[in-house]
Amino acid sequence: MVSVMKKYVYYFTEGNKSMKEVLGGKGANLAEMTRIRIPVPPGFTITTEACAYYSKSRKWPTELKGQVKKSLERLEKQMGSKLGDKQNPLFISVRSGAAASMPGMMDTILNLGMNDEAVKAVAAKSKNERFAWDSYRRFIQMFGDVVMGVDHKYFEELLEAAKEAKGFKYDTEFSANDLKKIVIAYKELVKKYAGKHFPQEPSEQLSMAINAVFGSWNNDRAITYRKLNNITGLLGTAVNIQAMVFGNMGETSGTGVCFTRDPATGKNEFYGEYLMNAQGEDVVAGIRTPLPIVELKKQMPKQYHELVKMRDMLEKHYKDMQDIEFTIQEGKLYILQTRNGKRTAHAAVRIAVDMVKEKLIDEKTALLRVPAQQLDQLLHKTLDNEGKKKVKLLAKGLPASPGAVVGKIVFHAEHAVEMAEKGEKVILVRTETSPEDIKGMNAAQGILTARGGMTSHAAVVARGMGKCCVSGVSDIKVKEDEKQLVIKELVLKEGDFITLDGGTGEVFHGKIPLVDPVLGGEFGVLMKWADKHRKLNVRTNADTPHDSKVARGFGAEGIGLCRTEHMFFEGDRIQAVREMILADNLEGRKKALAKLLPMQRSDFIGIFTEMKGLPVTIRLLDPPLHEFLPKEEEDIAELAKTMGVSKEKIKSKIEDLHEFNPMLGHRGCRLGIIFPEISEMQARAIFEAAADVKKKGITVKPEVMVPLVGIVKELELQKELIEKVAAEVMKEKKVKIDYMIGTMIEVPRAAITADEIAKVAEFFSFGTNDLTQMGLGLSRDDAGKFLPKYVDMGIYEKDPFQALDQQGVGELMKIAVAKGRKANKKLKLGICGEHGGEPSSVEFCHKIGLDYVSCSPYRVPIARLAAAQAVVRGK
Repeated sequence: MVSVMKKYVYYFTEGNKSMKEVLGGKGANLAEMTRIRIPVPPGFTITTEACAYYSKSRKWPTELKGQVKKSLERLEKQMGSKLGDKQNPLFISVRSGAAASMPGMMDTILNLGMNDEAVKAVAAKSKNERFAWDSYRRFIQMFGDVVMGVDHKYFEELLEAAKEAKGFKYDTEFSANDLKKIVIAYKELVKKYAGKHFPQEPSEQLSMAINAVFGSWNNDRAITYRKLNNITGLLGTAVNIQAMVFGNMGETSGTGVCFTRDPATGKNEFYGEYLMNAQGEDVVAGIRTPLPIVELKKQMPKQYHELVKMRDMLEKHYKDMQDIEFTIQEGKLYILQTRNGKRTAHAAVRIAVDMVKEKLIDEKTALLRVPAQQLDQLLHKTLDNEGKKKVKLLAKGLPASPGAVVGKIVFHAEHAVEMAEKGEKVILVRTETSPEDIKGMNAAQGILTARGGMTSHAAVVARGMGKCCVSGVSDIKVKEDEKQLVIKELVLKEGDFITLDGGTGEVFHGKIPLVDPVLGGEFGVLMKWADKHRKLNVRTNADTPHDSKVARGFGAEGIGLCRTEHMFFEGDRIQAVREMILADNLEGRKKALAKLLPMQRSDFIGIFTEMKGLPVTIRLLDPPLHEFLPKEEEDIAELAKTMGVSKEKIKSKIEDLHEFNPMLGHRGCRLGIIFPEISEMQARAIFEAAADVKKKGITVKPEVMVPLVGIVKELELQKELIEKVAAEVMKEKKVKIDYMIGTMIEVPRAAITADEIAKVAEFFSFGTNDLTQMGLGLSRDDAGKFLPKYVDMGIYEKDPFQALDQQGVGELMKIAVAKGRKANKKLKLGICGEHGGEPSSVEFCHKIGLDYVSCSPYRVPIARLAAAQAVVRGK
């Protein structure tokens, strides 16, 4: 049997745009452009499989050396010049390019093949000595940095000193003789810092450069970029070896980067920058100010019109906005790269909608063109990019809730309220937040916490409020008592200004201007298409009429989770709750609950009225009672005084309610079973509110949800109580109310025994925050100490509290869906954990056949788009 040699090298004429996994995005597009006769300098691509092999073994596959040699010989023949030739040398670029676009994250080497002999040959051949020595200088700098590990700053320092000595502003002012001296100094620099001479043999330069590009796949910035952008499952980077074209041969040469549309606004206009007498890195380095692309029309009209023709041709071919790199060498235009351009959320929406109007793409393709997560940018204030550059970045945490805010530091919730009432903009800074901080969180512009993850109290509440929040900033120390925020050596005090970017998790010193979101008509068009194609309904998690109104404005089709406990922290209610907890007997508890009843009823009336006939799922009391009691000594003293009891009694009660693991303790339906009067009061508030609203001619659809059910008997007991109260209220009010009773599936046992529970429940709502905690055995408030490392190590692909663990928790959900639907064909299924607004989790919910997802108000559009994308991808 004849063994087939593995192919690791493809000439540009052998590939096409569908080969991204093997050739990387850049290689596949260079091959495609060659195929459609775009003027691309010839070359070849070493595959991502070769990089994967090198990453594992630190050596090349056996076949690679021969295949590179053969392709190089073909390139030399095509160009009529030879790498390392003393009379007619070939120069090449060596560039990275993975299957997913990772701009600037990996390495590039230009002008490879330059040495002491080649520089003289090119000077003689081009009759341009300055160009030859400038190219050599650039090559030593780039190769020395990327391949030999000599810090870029040493070259820059030397270059700046040379400019200063001559009184020059730009490196284009150097003469050939000046550049010769710089080349000598650069080579000495390499010897000093790399400990060896700069290599003169071009074949050695090429091998070293290929290894460096392979190695750059695993550099820190590339790893971080992949992590931030959820890029997983790729083999590595391809290596593109291409004949050099030179933009630094004088004023008839130049280089630039352009976009076929404006990447910031999406406007259909040519956008870009260029520099004459320059190479690619000059455009992005910012040392010389590039010119707007329209200026090229005046400077080189023929080449400009050719470039416009390429722009139109490439956008029509790829049917997407393109990011194009070009070089003009002595009047001849070459395209060096094209790729789908990175764009803002505003631009993504506008381009997608415009391209449908232009008949370039259809609606379904347009829906896939806007990453659902990116819609966050549209719904919250953002920081001014120029302003960001002028202030100091202090620290970085988790982007817990998007938006951008500027405010004065405040350390206590009460003070936040006081300052906000005076018109001050404040940011609540805490080690971690608790339900007691809710007023302060509401009053603050944003929240910053040292601890806590993406589903911590601060994160969940902030998202529900649409507040910016940065959580889990491990580099900060919050000294609440001393009113100090310590970041390394810097100490910030109450009243100092900071700026938060909830989209990136960044914390800045001082004030940065904010930019308001602008939701144009294109956003509405895209959402209309999403609603047309999606199967999943999208509800919201909302606890107030205001949240309900916001969510309806974003297209919510009901409330999937109304947390009744959040209402207990407002105004005088906390007092009544504490009276109930501290009561010694049933009579005392009922007396306190009677004070709460009208307050809860009023809340529900507001929510039912706002939702105008849409379903409202109300969860009965969920947290353990100790969360409603104070922790600080002065708060305990104040409560004792207000209630006319001793401090000791309150401390005794706090101690009595203390649990070693409160998340698995006396909470949820367990409270309602031991203290049925609590569930009874809440059920009465719900049905009295429903009756009052219905009498006003508004349809009401209450769905009462019993939390933390693990065994069917728990649900049976609570259902019996709820039905009894419902019957009493309907009889009293002489009104018929259609309602449902269901449960949250958040205890693994409930998922496993879903067939039994479905015989009693009319709906299931997956509480995936707790199901993840219990299913994975992770505390969401403590796991932040090690979970990021687990993700880095690949133990979990993503933080399971941010994106649903489909293999583990997802399997529990599948079991519950299958068993539940088999036992009860009419069973309605939804999800109300924070995963309900995360795109990959929404797609999973679609696949397993849920009826709806529910998420915080500001994530409703994201869920709507993600649900539509799930349908389109499925087809």
